[in-house]
Amino acid sequence: MEQANRLPTRSLAILGSTGSIGTQALEVVAANPELFSVELLTANRNADLLVEQARRFRPNMVVIGEKSLYHKVHQALDPLDIKVFAGAESIAEAASLPGIDLVLTAMVGFAGLLPTIRAIEAGKHIALANKETLVVAGQIITRLAARHEVALLPVDSEHSAIFQCLVGEPSPIEKIFLTASGGPFRGKDRAFLENATKEQALRHPNWSMGAKITIDSATLMNKGLEAIEAKWLFDLRPEQIEVVVHPQSILHSAVQFADGSIKAQMGLPDMRLPIQYALGFPHRLPSAFARFDFMAYPSLTFEAPDRGNFPNLGLCFEAMSMGGNAPCVLNAANEVAVEAFLADRVGFARMSRVVEQTLGQAQHLAEPSLDDLLASDEQARAIARSLI
Repeated sequence: MEQANRLPTRSLAILGSTGSIGTQALEVVAANPELFSVELLTANRNADLLVEQARRFRPNMVVIGEKSLYHKVHQALDPLDIKVFAGAESIAEAASLPGIDLVLTAMVGFAGLLPTIRAIEAGKHIALANKETLVVAGQIITRLAARHEVALLPVDSEHSAIFQCLVGEPSPIEKIFLTASGGPFRGKDRAFLENATKEQALRHPNWSMGAKITIDSATLMNKGLEAIEAKWLFDLRPEQIEVVVHPQSILHSAVQFADGSIKAQMGLPDMRLPIQYALGFPHRLPSAFARFDFMAYPSLTFEAPDRGNFPNLGLCFEAMSMGGNAPCVLNAANEVAVEAFLADRVGFARMSRVVEQTLGQAQHLAEPSLDDLLASDEQARAIARSLI
């Protein structure tokens, strides 16, 4: 820990602290108290866990998204002199306040967009775990980050892998390989998928994640969204992105260069690894995480994704090629479809058809402003709900 002790302490804002990424980020913080302090924690509705986290990590401020829960959180934390606010606007405002070095955006879905924009405008570096931010507004976000000289540090295991392969690498990317586990329904046929239940879809074979991202993994939507995110993070064309199914989830992604060489990042499927890398960048912090044993994985396999039975992947590449507000429309329709599936109001296979039909019906804008994207999100949700 000698190297770590020489590093300055970073003050963190964790947006979405009660979700899967947020709770694991706090594990990293707890393991490195000399390196990280917590300035801000936010949650949507999980007031009990937010209060528990605040009592342990003593942030200056917390924000609960659901305004009706404000008094509950305030009553619990007021004796500790922790400021409490409520509402989506408060989350966005708090992310831009002084005293924060790095903002971890771990909110789920479209809700993470405006807080990320506010944080970038305030000059905060971003540890990006909310892929929808770049899916919806990739051009706006990347231009804004460049203007304010803000780093976008990817937290998704796949994008972190690509980022790690590029550190210190002066050569341009020829191609990237985004690996996918295949999810819980890998190898299943259309008949099975038509009747798949949410309980089955939520049983991911390798990763422990939140409900929304786990369903997205089961439909391969998550990998398609990651492809769109990669386009913006690494300035790629759609044809430079290849998705490869890798059931063991050991090789997290790879980069191919002009000479044909490929660099890959490997490790056990543990989200704390990319989280810690983003929080500590450019340093690799020591950890007590389990180590990979090659002998425990004598065979690593790779296969092409089944685009026929999992059409969401193709829809994402179609939206990426269309550009403009198409990825925003796709994301909004998917969020509505997943919410309906988790509420038992739509079948598993029907989700993809809702997304496809919404993408076909929504107005296409080639050069959308932020206000256009907000309107497109609203329009797409209305169309998707009408289809359900």
